[in-house]
Amino acid sequence: MEYVAIVTGLVLLQLFWFSLQVGKAREAHKCPAPAMSGPPEFERAYRVHMNTLEQLVILIPSMWMFAYFTEQADVAASLGIVFIVGRLLYRSTYMADPASRTIGFMVGFVPMMIMLVGSMIGAGMKLIG
Repeated sequence: MEYVAIVTGLVLLQLFWFSLQVGKAREAHKCPAPAMSGPPEFERAYRVHMNTLEQLVILIPSMWMFAYFTEQADVAASLGIVFIVGRLLYRSTYMADPASRTIGFMVGFVPMMIMLVGSMIGAGMKLIG
């Protein structure tokens, strides 16, 4: 479970880094808080941060449940790393051209869904046997 804890920390550090990028974009594009709209560059940085936050509500519990119910913490941590890479790809493509974000989104989405569904199956298997 130690690897899952480390990956959880890395995911949270990535979210924090994305929040710092929003702050930089606010400053660069003169969008003082609490504004949530402005030039497209600012809005993209903001959306990357918020979209990632929305994903973490699913990812973090799914990763821990998957590790616990399947007894495969190493697989959960590995899938979490794939999610992190996917979010980095998502950010770089979204910042360049929002229409190109699909590949990065899918690289993060697939492992998250594997863990969510896998954890539910694992919990169900423990219930019945």
